[in-house]
Amino acid sequence: MNSLKPLNNIRIVLCATSHPGNIGSTARAMKTMGFQNFYLVNPQHYPDPQASALAAGATDVLDNAIVTNTLSEALVGCAFAIGLSARKRNLSHEIVTPRIAAQQGLQIAQNQQIALVFGTEMSGLSNAELDCCQLLAMIPANPEYSSLNLAMAVQVMCYEMRMHALEQDVLELKALKNDALRGNRDAAPGGIELANNEDLERFYSHLEETLLHIGYLNPAAPKKLFERLRRLYARARLEKEEINLLRGILTLTVTPKKHSKY
Repeated sequence: MNSLKPLNNIRIVLCATSHPGNIGSTARAMKTMGFQNFYLVNPQHYPDPQASALAAGATDVLDNAIVTNTLSEALVGCAFAIGLSARKRNLSHEIVTPRIAAQQGLQIAQNQQIALVFGTEMSGLSNAELDCCQLLAMIPANPEYSSLNLAMAVQVMCYEMRMHALEQDVLELKALKNDALRGNRDAAPGGIELANNEDLERFYSHLEETLLHIGYLNPAAPKKLFERLRRLYARARLEKEEINLLRGILTLTVTPKKHSKY
């Protein structure tokens, strides 16, 4: 058993980071918890000497960081994204604690890539960036002083992920012992494959085109209603087969099949 192996399927994504020191400190926080996949979306200063200085012994994580222009690019290949927020939002996302987020994320990371997404230091994630996430996590800090440094927030999430992964070793050992006592040698069923980010974005484009075509969306102002639809499907955590099913329905909505009466 290697309960820490799923950590290799987890990306830490920082969006529009303004202070290079936070990038270096994040790399250090990641390495102390055994994370290595680092993505930077449109950083203001990178590479930068201050980032390297604060990375300390984690310059390998920092040097291997992947820089992208958009969050969608950073999420290519991911089946699940958890957005971090320091404040409550008037959104329909499910909001959970880091511990619950770790449990849900690790389950998917057993077989597929996932991402922990952090926003800019001043304002956090934008609504558009949150639309790329399927779950929203909030660290329950002191409400009278909830200002948490970006790298510290990353450290909290990575710690929760690592602890939950380590706890699985204990649970799996107990399960194996119980199975041995009962003579149960059946293999555990494999995990369900969720649709990845590219599949979801193609589905959302297809959905928007169809809804505009049938007149459900107002072409002059489609954004707000469509944001709610994205969040509705995000909560559903669509599987690959379900995406294909829904896109088939959309295709026939625009071009129905003609059935003969005979």
